[in-house]
Formats: sequence, C-alpha cells, structure tokens
Amino acid sequence: MPADGKHEPPFTPLGLELLSRTKPGNGNREVLPADIGDPVFFCNPQGMPREDLYELRETQILQTPSKIVMLYEFDKIWRVIWTDGREFPKDPEPRWFGYSVGRWVDDTTLVVQTIGTDERTWVDKAGRPHGGDLRVEERFHRVDHDHLELTVTIDDPKMYTKPWVAMDKFPFHLLADDFDVREMICSPAETSEYNRVVGSQTK
Repeated sequence: MPADGKHEPPFTPLGLELLSRTKPGNGNREVLPADIGDPVFFCNPQGMPREDLYELRETQILQTPSKIVMLYEFDKIWRVIWTDGREFPKDPEPRWFGYSVGRWVDDTTLVVQTIGTDERTWVDKAGRPHGGDLRVEERFHRVDHDHLELTVTIDDPKMYTKPWVAMDKFPFHLLADDFDVREMICSPAETSEYNRVVGSQTK
C-alpha cells in the first residue's frame, strides 16, 4: 500500500485516531530519528501482516503433512501455518505472529487465515494500526512450477470500515536448492556499533 496518502485504507474514526499517534521513520508522516516510535526500530518482532509487507526477501517454505513452516530472511523469523484441518482456538493468546490456519481451495491455491496477533505491532511501516480482532488473509497461488503470487487482505472492523487489500499478487520466483539465505537480524550490539562508526563521521 503506497504511503503517499493517495491510497489510504478505509479507516474508522478510531483507526484514524490511533494512526495519528504512530511515529513512523519513513513516508509522508516521517518523523525525526529521535522521535521514531516504530516497534521494529527497537528490535521488536514486526509481526503479521507486516512480515509480508516490509522487507519480504528470500523466504523458505517447508511443508509437512500437518503444517507449512515459513522461514523469513528478515530478522530470521519462522512461523507455522497449520494445514491439518484444525479450527482456531476459541480464545487465542496474543502472539507477535498470531495463529495461522491454512486450507487448499484448489490444486494451486492455499488460503491462510491468521488471528490472535499482538496489538503492539503495526500493519506496515507507515504505522497503520490494528486491533485484537484483526484477521489477515494470505492467498498463495502457484502460477506455474517456478512462480508464486501472494495477496494479503486486512479485515479489522474496529480500525477499518471494510476489508482492504494490502498486497496484490506479489511475485515470488523459485531459487536453486543450494541458494544460501543470509542472516538479517536486528542486533542491538551491531546497531550501537553502526551508530558509533557512522555517527562519528557526521560530527
């Protein structure tokens, strides 16, 4: 979703109020570095659906008879999508990445629903908020042997007047089996060293 203000999702009054309180480090609402309030800036997990919407890089997908495991390069995060036919827990504990259940709707399309996400996370890097009732739908469609498309839809009636598409047919292409995915981890120690070295050059 563009952060230029021209394609904003359909906020409720509460959604707009909470949006005004966030302090992103980029986009048309960008604040100074000292004022950034982005949870990821402080090495907190970015959660769902932001894991799909920010720094989506090389992603490894492992499948077993009962689940799919997604291994993300950014922050070296993994999450489980249950595909064994289970229902959601009645009262899921809030988790950074929520609780995900997937079902195949045809031979080439997996639809994943995620609930129970932690309200401290943002929907995206622009600071768009979500509530405890957020439901994220991911639609993974295999176009052909070497290509996938991912569409992400946000449904949060407290923050948005209707569901909205945050990502539409984002393309993936298959990499070689021996491709080595590098580490990309938010490290306070490395951030401190970066600020010491780079910051000293700007004085």
